[in-house]
Amino acid sequence: MKLAIFLPLAALLATAKSADVTYHKDVLPVLQKNCQICHRPGEAGPMSFTSYKETRPWAKSIRDAVASKKMPPWYADPAHGKFANDRRLDPKEIETLSQWAATGAKEGNPKDAPKPVAFASGWTIGKPDLILEMPLEFDIPAKGTLEYQHFVIPTNFKEDVWVTAVEVRPSNRAVTHHGVAFVRPPGSKWLQDAKPGVAYVPKGRWQNNLGINEEIFETYVPGAVPHHLQPGQAKLIPAGSDIVLQMHYTANGTAGKDKSKIGFVFAKEPPVERVYSMNITQSKFIIPPGASAHPVDAKFTFQQEVKLLALSPHMHLRGKSMEYTAVYPTGESEVLLNVPNYDFSWQLFYYVDKPKVLPKGTSINVHATFDNSANNKNNPDATKEVKWGDQSWEEMMVGFVDVVIPAKTDPMEIYRPSRPAKPAAE
Repeated sequence: MKLAIFLPLAALLATAKSADVTYHKDVLPVLQKNCQICHRPGEAGPMSFTSYKETRPWAKSIRDAVASKKMPPWYADPAHGKFANDRRLDPKEIETLSQWAATGAKEGNPKDAPKPVAFASGWTIGKPDLILEMPLEFDIPAKGTLEYQHFVIPTNFKEDVWVTAVEVRPSNRAVTHHGVAFVRPPGSKWLQDAKPGVAYVPKGRWQNNLGINEEIFETYVPGAVPHHLQPGQAKLIPAGSDIVLQMHYTANGTAGKDKSKIGFVFAKEPPVERVYSMNITQSKFIIPPGASAHPVDAKFTFQQEVKLLALSPHMHLRGKSMEYTAVYPTGESEVLLNVPNYDFSWQLFYYVDKPKVLPKGTSINVHATFDNSANNKNNPDATKEVKWGDQSWEEMMVGFVDVVIPAKTDPMEIYRPSRPAKPAAE
């Protein structure tokens, strides 16, 4: 008899506890920590979660998205590597959101709410120290295919400038597929015929004359969150450099305009370490029609010691998986990042939990697979072979890598083998 009474009582207590889950006390802290960076006015999220009125209609959708791990987007295999920006919710947070939806999505007492997060208006990185902007709006037609547009924006910096955070912001996200900010140093021959501020499409492939001196400084893709560097770290814009904004616009049936801008937060003191962005790329491949897991590999060997900071896979609609493996001079190997289910809609950077030293002679092997079969629901055409190309129905294979080097080190030393020391004169 006692057992029969005890069990219903326990069930009632559990139900009462879950019924106490409210928006202001329980749900809002989870949203502030994990969701509002994108789900607020003017950001990538299609709806805002900054108030109860905004969030309540989406309660069941939120429950389903977090239960299925669809949100927040995160695709790294937990078996390999630890990452400082890991977006996954812990089980308690998932349970809180699920219980809230299951028990009527109650508002609760507004006095229980935490203080609102102070986001800078219009910027994820906070208020920039400098904003550079395309001088003219660019017209995007309602239909058709647009080549990559390049906009040269002079910085007019008279001396080297160190940057701790940078953000590319399109004014019209609906037609902006991606945007990349390059630093073009003085003397570069890349896009030498382009006039400042005027949209420019290079003849032939846009990579013509693009060398390792033209650094990818920041990228805008839907869902990516700009990253603040650690104290003592910064990225360098050499004196006299230009910023080149490479914009990929996609017509969506409605004509539009865009006037993208880029914001910079400057280092408050000289850095100890320089963050340098590079990529490991394979552009010579042919993906056969119908192939469900076609492999493409690339490799790079560091000629100087570096510290690994971040990794980011980049492919297009047929991208299926990408894995980075470090092979050390000792012959030992280690999987740095495995993304078994790549999603073109969420091209994320994965920042390692602690910078990892890669000794001189370390290689990073990047192994990608592509699904050109009819089973790939995003495949533009499973009957055609696919090669490297700019547009989404073509393909790319790029393993982006951010590394850390001493601030005074020339990053070209990463690429150049050290010269043997000259014998001492007798």
